[in-house]
Amino acid sequence: MNRAIVCIVGRPNVGKSTLFNRLVGRRIAITEDTPGVTRDRIYAEGEWLGKHYTLIDTGGLEPNKDDIIMSNIKKQAQIAIDTADVILFVVDGIEGLTSVDKEVAEILRKSGKEVILVCNKMDTSKLLDNAYEFYEIGMGEPMIVSAEQALGIGDLLDRVVAYFPEEKNTENDDEIVRVAFIGKPNAGKSSLINYILGEERLIVTDIPGTTRDSIDSYFTYNDNKYVFVDTAGLRRKRSIYENIERYSVVRTLTAIDRADICVLVVDGTEGITEQDSKVVGYAHDNGKGIIIAVNKWDIVDKDDKTYLEFEKEIREKLGFINYAPIIFVSALTGLRINKLLDLLNVVNNNYNLRISTGILNDIINQAVLMNQPPSDKGRPGRIYYGTQISVRPPRFVLFVNDKDLMHFTYIRYIENQIRNHFGFSGVPIQFELREKGE
Repeated sequence: MNRAIVCIVGRPNVGKSTLFNRLVGRRIAITEDTPGVTRDRIYAEGEWLGKHYTLIDTGGLEPNKDDIIMSNIKKQAQIAIDTADVILFVVDGIEGLTSVDKEVAEILRKSGKEVILVCNKMDTSKLLDNAYEFYEIGMGEPMIVSAEQALGIGDLLDRVVAYFPEEKNTENDDEIVRVAFIGKPNAGKSSLINYILGEERLIVTDIPGTTRDSIDSYFTYNDNKYVFVDTAGLRRKRSIYENIERYSVVRTLTAIDRADICVLVVDGTEGITEQDSKVVGYAHDNGKGIIIAVNKWDIVDKDDKTYLEFEKEIREKLGFINYAPIIFVSALTGLRINKLLDLLNVVNNNYNLRISTGILNDIINQAVLMNQPPSDKGRPGRIYYGTQISVRPPRFVLFVNDKDLMHFTYIRYIENQIRNHFGFSGVPIQFELREKGE
């Protein structure tokens, strides 16, 4: 989908993330009075007057600051600027024009893109005179807004969509499969996405937890459209000492909620951890497709039994997702990355698989003949029939004579019989029991 792209740029703490959240109508970017909170580009879909667009938030720019994180922020912001159709240059109406604003303005001038100067934090009419000094940077008349108070947002959006190129397709696209890359910090989620995309899309350093927000990247493979979401890893609770880290945990869970498929990225040098179990458990409970990708396999000391032993450990520690395929990869060398992408297609097809009621009941009847349902005090359990009521994930209703007689182990048996016929690799199967008359 060739949507228009709108990029938000500015120095730290001018309210870029607050404006981002206001424009997309929901809280996505982390907003905190700590400069530099948004480190990567944050993507979301926005819509105004029937025109859909992709909005990008960027980390605060300080062109003359040279620490490793700031260096990466500048690189990411430049990529966002290069891909944008319209740039929102956000400045702080309370603090006024600064030397850093002038430096950022110079970067934007060189881009040759359409730039809208946005004077933010103008909460009262008393502050209007503050906007005049921004004419000095030669970006035209500033748009007066307060992202916090939602003032001037409609006028800003009117101006934004007026700059959209005519050839951009602004219709929504429901065919995109959302894939969340989840797992503990520093397992290599960002590196894996970067390898697939073939660009330094996400910040990668040896500093655990560099990704604090959930980051969206659009990708097409074999005519299948995906949005890849890199997420902040879930830490042990005692490690969560900042509000920012707490927000990141919430953002990870929100990313899972919005995803169709979750790729659990496991550090091959460490094995399965408690954090891995918790985050993939949340994905399982919420009915998401799941793939387990063991990363860093190129640097694991191996013999002819290592693969089988690692797989056995995963199955033992994550027994509740035995349906999830396991693949051993390397984000550094590209080992089996194409096979991982093929797995995404397989799991997505299974996620949308629907079984006809006739075939389903043939499977159930055969399963009952081989193994009768439990009984209580001479009263046998009975399954009258079953039907599939939805996909994404596959959900089945079993009509029975007594729900209390249907022990979860027997339902698991029915599930296994369905999987024996249709596989459903990578997909949880959900059941609902109903008695006659319900």
